[in-house]
Amino acid sequence: MMSTPVTEQQTRRPSVLQRIAHLAPMLALTFTTGIVDAVGYLGLDRVFTGNMTGNVVILGMALAGADSLPVVGPALALAAFLVGAIVSGRVLRTAGTGWTRRTTTMFAVVAVVVAGTGALATVAGRPAEPVALTITGGIAFAMGLQAAAARHLSVADVTTVVVTSTITGLAADSWLGLRTGQRWPRRVLAIALIAAGAFAGAVLLRVHLAAGLFVAAALIAAAVLFGHTVAARDARQSATGESRPA
Repeated sequence: MMSTPVTEQQTRRPSVLQRIAHLAPMLALTFTTGIVDAVGYLGLDRVFTGNMTGNVVILGMALAGADSLPVVGPALALAAFLVGAIVSGRVLRTAGTGWTRRTTTMFAVVAVVVAGTGALATVAGRPAEPVALTITGGIAFAMGLQAAAARHLSVADVTTVVVTSTITGLAADSWLGLRTGQRWPRRVLAIALIAAGAFAGAVLLRVHLAAGLFVAAALIAAAVLFGHTVAARDARQSATGESRPA
């Protein structure tokens, strides 16, 4: 019985640099989530714009009348996030696997929307409640787009918006837990970066509400450009490899 020959294309595995190149944009987006969550919670009346678990918990406590917690802001953020995720899921429904032009478009829209909320915050100065809620909704919508696009890419342990499952995996698979092999460097980086982003967002709030939003938008744009460039390079290399004679 003859075995099927294995081509060079099938046996080729991505190098360490290639894996880092694909992971880097997602880690950058995780950092920006920390920034916008700090802006939302500290600058927009205790609202999480990226971490929807926090909003659900706040809403539950607020509905019980605990500590005068806000209801409208977290509810709006949750609804806007859901709409963003639906839109992104709809756009990417027929997209191919991996980073595609549609993925680039979704992340680019995220950068534009976050920059737009920063511009609105700049014009408004100290925003009144209607403006603050508009900013909250805009950021949450953008984070919904981002979360769904990141989910489509399926980069293990990096959702860009939450780290609870990452922390769980890091602990459960550790030497003290299951002792299974794990991607602990990326897990640690994802956790550290969202915390570092929150730190940066809190510091930038001392400058202006819009400062963190503009920094986040710039980093998102840079991550999108980098991710698109890496994907385009990989596509060219794949096409070159397939065109070679056997």
